[in-house]
Amino acid sequence: MNLPSVRRIITGHDEDGKAIVKIDEICSHFREGRPGGMVCNVWTTDSSPANNSKQDDAGQREGKFTMVENGTVFRILEFRPGLQERVHRTDTIDYIVVMKGEIDMELETGEEVHLKAGDVMVQRGTVHNWINRGTEPCLLAVILIHAQSVVAGDKVLAAFG
Repeated sequence: MNLPSVRRIITGHDEDGKAIVKIDEICSHFREGRPGGMVCNVWTTDSSPANNSKQDDAGQREGKFTMVENGTVFRILEFRPGLQERVHRTDTIDYIVVMKGEIDMELETGEEVHLKAGDVMVQRGTVHNWINRGTEPCLLAVILIHAQSVVAGDKVLAAFG
């Protein structure tokens, strides 16, 4: 399987407290999130404020997840043409950068927004689906930050999907 080439550089500190590069690699831990969709977690945190003293590779966190409670997930997504539908809502605020290709974001009303390389988007706990109608994969950088469930008209709009 032809995976995207994304360089992951992670800094930290040596035992003397000097800044160092701890990881400099091409992401090799992509996995299938759903048919037609690949995901590589660049980094995760599990607290706010984040703990920058930990030494483990938080991009290699075990499990299949979209959100880390009280934390963040920074991931690269590759959505290929024919991506399987996944209508969902997350308890996160998502900062999205389209790095390569084009993609359509569909809301629950059927409204669609077409995004292309260089576009940015903020997804605020809305029901949505990603559709790649093109002929090339779309590469997204996404930062998901844990958020409270949306409340609209005194109704809690819980995460699903």
